[in-house]
Amino acid sequence: MERFFRVILCASFVACFAMVGLGLGTAVAAGPPALMTTADSKAHAANNEGIEHYNQEHWDVALGHFKTAVEADPASAEAHYNLALALDKTEQHKAAAMEFKQAQDLGKDNPDIQNSKILLGHVKMLKGSM
Repeated sequence: MERFFRVILCASFVACFAMVGLGLGTAVAAGPPALMTTADSKAHAANNEGIEHYNQEHWDVALGHFKTAVEADPASAEAHYNLALALDKTEQHKAAAMEFKQAQDLGKDNPDIQNSKILLGHVKMLKGSM
């Protein structure tokens, strides 16, 4: 019986390892997903790099890339939104609220931004502190 459990344990380990190797077990950040920018945006490369790190829960690294994306294209609602997500993950809620508000103002035609619960919560918090 003990041998049976060892075999099951080993098989489970191998299956789990194989899933990660195939990309089936890669981490996805808890919470709302980061948003892609358009391919022609000057923020596109930095934003994509930020999303990769955000999805791996490398919050500080993602934060740096999203800051670069916002600097490259200050009119990108998605870059501001993603910067706000990373600021939220690093417990910088006041700064996150300000970035969410900027994303909301710039992204009037983006339903992912306008309907975002985390954005709406932060913007409400920001309005309450005024």
